[in-house]
Amino acid sequence: MSRVVYLDNNATTMVAPEVFEAMKPFLSGRYGNPSSFHSFGGGVRRDIDRAREQAAQLLNADPGEIVFTGCGTESDNAALLGALELAGPAKRHLVITRVEHEAVLQVGHYLKDKGYRVTELPVDRSGALDLDQLLDSIADDTAVVSVMWANNETGVLYPVRQIAEAVKSKGVFFHTDAVQAGGKIPVDLNEVPADFLSLSGHKFHASKGVGVLFVRRGIKLPPYVRGGHQENGMRAGTENVAGIVGLGVAAELALKTMTEDYRREGRLRDKLEKGILESCSNVYVNGENRLANTLNVSFEFIESEAILLMLNDLGICTSSGSACTSGNLEPSHVLRAMGIPNMLAYGSIRFSLSRYNTEEEIDYVLENLPPIIDRLREISPFAQRIS
Repeated sequence: MSRVVYLDNNATTMVAPEVFEAMKPFLSGRYGNPSSFHSFGGGVRRDIDRAREQAAQLLNADPGEIVFTGCGTESDNAALLGALELAGPAKRHLVITRVEHEAVLQVGHYLKDKGYRVTELPVDRSGALDLDQLLDSIADDTAVVSVMWANNETGVLYPVRQIAEAVKSKGVFFHTDAVQAGGKIPVDLNEVPADFLSLSGHKFHASKGVGVLFVRRGIKLPPYVRGGHQENGMRAGTENVAGIVGLGVAAELALKTMTEDYRREGRLRDKLEKGILESCSNVYVNGENRLANTLNVSFEFIESEAILLMLNDLGICTSSGSACTSGNLEPSHVLRAMGIPNMLAYGSIRFSLSRYNTEEEIDYVLENLPPIIDRLREISPFAQRIS
């Protein structure tokens, strides 16, 4: 593949050069264990502490509220299962939405099999949540409510501050999966009274294998991974020092460039969206009030797999939804929850940008995508049946 145009940044992002350089010493010369008594290992502890401060600054939180994990999925699991344990045996009800990431949905399915009550809230065609319905779903036995900050497939944003305030007014724990929001838009935990929040480093130009769980000060969340004393007893296991240091640098970079990145990505996304709508017929944008970097579109009468394969031959990397559901032949659970008809859901493509995408790359996609759509429609039995 001579050329790569990477537009799948909600799946993962390129490690920023500054992050890679910061990680390198801890993969070679500075390999000591931060729990060691000697200064060669123990000195590394200061670098972890610095990364904790950087992650806290990204969230406007206190460093003592930051727990480093292995990924966003671990953070989601630790928050939800820990909150249920904290709430006690009388609280056996979890409230989530139907458009959550699998890391939350599968916890719900697991708990339902164990006899817990799980409410999955619907969304409308735009992807929006009915806040009155959410509040009505909270009962005396509700332990925790979890609503994502931004959807990974459509980019739809949820009013997390308003939701958190309402949930907390009922004395219930609130968790938000902010994996797609962190490092892209301001996340201020002084303003949003969430008890728990999840982040994943590789979604904002850190490496894979490192995440963050924010735990509000004063909450004694039981450890999800038991063993040693690491992370103040909250998450056992020798720390991924290189990944943690890289996440800290990525958080610092995001704070510096977030405003300009968001503006620029939004301009490129809008150009891509406008170009697709003008050059392709029977195409629909999925979701409203979205992250600036995300465009999810459905092409009627053709399947996304065929589009992805032909784009891939040209070096254009996109997806049909979440990378964590790749290989599933069913249409996106997010689009189904939004009431998108199967004919459209099967033809959905997600483009997701980062600070490293260029206008030339958008032009390249707009030059090559319309002929692909035309070619596939010519051989589509669905399109021929309609015509």
